[in-house]
Amino acid sequence: MTVLVTGGAGYIGSHMVWELLDAGETVVVLDRLSTGFEWAVAPEAKLVLGDVADRDLVGRIIRDNNVDAIIHFAGSIVVPESVADPLGYYENNTCKTRTLIETAVREGVPHFIFSSTAAVYGGAGLEPVREDARLAPESPYGLSKLMSEWMLRDAGLAHDIRYTALRYFNVAGADPKGRTGQSTPGATHLIKVACETALGKRPFMQVFGTDYPTPDGTCMRDYIHVSDLAAAHRLALQRLRAGGKSLVANCGYSHGYSVLEVIDSVRRAFGHDFDVRMGDRRPGDAAAVVANSELARMELGWTPQRDDLDLIVNDALAWERILTTKNSVRN
Repeated sequence: MTVLVTGGAGYIGSHMVWELLDAGETVVVLDRLSTGFEWAVAPEAKLVLGDVADRDLVGRIIRDNNVDAIIHFAGSIVVPESVADPLGYYENNTCKTRTLIETAVREGVPHFIFSSTAAVYGGAGLEPVREDARLAPESPYGLSKLMSEWMLRDAGLAHDIRYTALRYFNVAGADPKGRTGQSTPGATHLIKVACETALGKRPFMQVFGTDYPTPDGTCMRDYIHVSDLAAAHRLALQRLRAGGKSLVANCGYSHGYSVLEVIDSVRRAFGHDFDVRMGDRRPGDAAAVVANSELARMELGWTPQRDDLDLIVNDALAWERILTTKNSVRN
């Protein structure tokens, strides 16, 4: 059997491909390379260039490769961008996911794992949020993902397909073996931005909002290492193949760090200060979102291995240095 990974040339998707290959799985990647990179795909995986909304292409991939599971990462992920371009996000994240689910149902794919987000909760507060909390997205990005969850739920009730939707909190870090990491130019992930600034790739970085109702006034997030997140997906796949029922679960560490705490961690890892400037709030940013991850730990048997902010930052900084070398060789 083969696992189809959409968006497998991107940040989280490329880690997922390595995780699956390391576990002995056969993997095919579908990516249009709008934000991903061909070199980020493990050489043992088969890469197909194309769009998840191309029904005929996806159908052929499923049939030709005996696909029994789809892990769906392809989509747009920048909250402020979604506020400025809501229709683009509903098209790319919701409409195309609907088409992919339809193709999976038509082709008889029994297992579907969906990349969802903590943004479905909106501003959840300082206490860890459970899956049964009120769903109140504060951005088109969050709503586009929530609508995709609803479509999966309804498809699972009507058809022979079982799914797992994993609601990510703030994904960060890089493959500890240095094989892949966050490589998108102009990325908005805080740890990525801070590492780039420390290494001189950006002249300065900005803190968006210092007047939130948090201990130091900056936003708080639950940062999860990308390798632990990939492991959660692999375990979700094992559970579905073993007959597990459809599931929606949080993926986070159940504790948060503020923007200023993250910046201090990057300073420690780098060994020097860098230019940090205070600015106004951004549209769509919640004050604090922290996971209650008990369900994922219980249902998936998930035990995070890299739950340490300094470890996450050190892996991210190491990858940023590798990426600098890669780019200099290409140029």
